[in-house]
Amino acid sequence: MVFIDTANMIAATPFMKNLNYSITIFWVGIILSNSLQATSLNNIYREALEHDTQYKIARHTFAATQERLTQGRAGLLPSIDFTGRARNVDLNTERIDGDILIKNRGVTVTATQPLFRIENFIIYQQSKNEVAQGDAKFVQAAQDLILRVTQAYFDVLIAQVNVEAVEAQEKAFAQQLEQMRQNLASGLSTIVDLNEAEARYDLVISQEIVARNSLEISRRNLQSIINRFPDVLPRIGLEKIITDPLPLPEMKMEEWVAAAEQKNISLKIQKFAHEIAKQEAQKSMSKHYPTVDLVGQYTNQIDNPFIVAGRGLDYESRMIGLELKVPIFHGLSTQSRVRESLANRDRVREELENGQRIIGLHVRQHYLNLTNGIAQVKALKKALISSRSQLDSTILGQESGIRIEIDVLNAQQQYYSARRDLAVAYYNYLMSRLRLKADVGELDESVLEEINALL
Repeated sequence: MVFIDTANMIAATPFMKNLNYSITIFWVGIILSNSLQATSLNNIYREALEHDTQYKIARHTFAATQERLTQGRAGLLPSIDFTGRARNVDLNTERIDGDILIKNRGVTVTATQPLFRIENFIIYQQSKNEVAQGDAKFVQAAQDLILRVTQAYFDVLIAQVNVEAVEAQEKAFAQQLEQMRQNLASGLSTIVDLNEAEARYDLVISQEIVARNSLEISRRNLQSIINRFPDVLPRIGLEKIITDPLPLPEMKMEEWVAAAEQKNISLKIQKFAHEIAKQEAQKSMSKHYPTVDLVGQYTNQIDNPFIVAGRGLDYESRMIGLELKVPIFHGLSTQSRVRESLANRDRVREELENGQRIIGLHVRQHYLNLTNGIAQVKALKKALISSRSQLDSTILGQESGIRIEIDVLNAQQQYYSARRDLAVAYYNYLMSRLRLKADVGELDESVLEEINALL
């Protein structure tokens, strides 16, 4: 189909002149807005890396989790404690006249090396899983940031398209209303025609209020991520959407599901949680086992002569040996903790199973959204071309007297709606691509750059 340049056509009526002028201004506005310094998706994402509070929280949590390994390893290494004492005792007794000042000074150094502590070995292995889980959570936070930034960015773009469409309709309806008033004054139209024009104009004004409010909310949402009010964002390039083909998914649906079961970040986090829960149960059971430590101690005690006892208490001692500790009875607390940890282990196992099912469902949904989105974009491409041709033909028909002004307005409204629907469908298609990549743990900055290039 060939598009007719409606902006250069000579209209037969004042209304058609105004309508052509409105369309020309609309397209010029889009061209000028595209020439402004717009903020790309990549730039917004880089700002989000620095300013998004959720991502900062995840970064600090990741740094804190890295210390778990050092803490877990500490239970296998020796510990050394130093104790110093300096006390003065003022002794007053009836057998001795006056007070006696007793000075007590002493130091003790104790070194302990665990030899057999099953609980400490389990804690060390558990710390490895906690660190690995923390790594996975940080990766998940990075993927979540990409999804949140992109969704917020697209919400602003969609809101901009809605405002553009409503503004164009508002200008056209305002021109029609003014023309109806002039026609009524000259006797070329009736009061009914004027009332219809006013009703259409009032309706589009209310729609414009809603569209502008939605745009403001979308911008504020993006502001909460990048900590500044967003600048002018680039408009959708419909010509690029119409001409560029949309690639099909690289794999079939069940292949995506199988890949997600192996590489999905949320599932990895839950798998680590299951391992940690099993080790927690083993740690509770280890409370029943004896412990063996190698203990060395050095003590230096200095007392001034104890007049009451008749001699001083100065001494120095060195000790090294094995210390065996066998748990006998602790009020049934150990058995209770074992039962509690076993119940938690079973709960986490069921959560893992439930998580696998949910991820499988999400993958299938996102795959269908992607494939159906491709089909929808293709259909809306044709609808946009058809609606543009319909608008051009209706304008020609109105000039020749076959169509009336309301037919032109309806065709114009259908054309702007097709533009908006195509933009929304294309953004939803891109989001489905990102979510599918996130499902299989492959969403990173390189994928975001691919999406940015498609804009």
